[in-house]
Amino acid sequence: MSRLRTYFLTGFIITAPLVITVYLIWTLIEWVDSWVIPYIPEIYNPDNYLPFHVPGFGLLAAIFLITIVGFLTANIIGKSIVSWGEGLLGRMPLVRNIYNGLKQIFETVLSDQTGSFQEVGLIEYPRKGLWAIVFISTATKGEVDNRLKSVDQDTFSVFLPTTPNPTSGFLLFVPKQDVTILSMSVEDAAKLVISAGLVAAEDHQVQLQALADAEKDQENALQALFTPPEEKSKKGKGRKEKAD
Repeated sequence: MSRLRTYFLTGFIITAPLVITVYLIWTLIEWVDSWVIPYIPEIYNPDNYLPFHVPGFGLLAAIFLITIVGFLTANIIGKSIVSWGEGLLGRMPLVRNIYNGLKQIFETVLSDQTGSFQEVGLIEYPRKGLWAIVFISTATKGEVDNRLKSVDQDTFSVFLPTTPNPTSGFLLFVPKQDVTILSMSVEDAAKLVISAGLVAAEDHQVQLQALADAEKDQENALQALFTPPEEKSKKGKGRKEKAD
């Protein structure tokens, strides 16, 4: 029974993440298909010619359409049309706030030049003596930065995730000297948050130091192995003379 229990747990650890990953990907594909396929003309829908459903065709069509839109808006005519459309949205009180906010978020997250969420840190939260993982977004910008600099505060904009759902959390503006930068990756920090501390990343600096010490010990052992006995005796006499 002990062996059967071990085999079951081993199989569960291997299959559960795989099944959940496949399920989430399949759900995403089906969700996109349900939105896109109804707008595709029937003549271009392969489901009308095949005896089975083709999953992912709507996703491919959406990717192709988004790419075409990006190609068309990259020229002068496309930019003029986009500017005219944004100007039209800008005159709508509620719509302009939603559109401008979403546009800024997507531009910040998808920009190739952004360094958002490239570092992980520790801050004392919610009080002194208690520490929490944070994702460092960037140095604080805009009016908040100007107001804080007036009181001599250089701050980071950090995201404090909640456990076990790291997609929700708090935006905090923390003085740079109060943030302890960690060497772990964002992925390792996310695993630590999701697992409530059960899956902890190894300290790479400690591992590198241990490897360096092991290599040094190996070199010393090899050097001692191939050192002639005469040199060993000379070194021993020299140490004895120094001691005297």
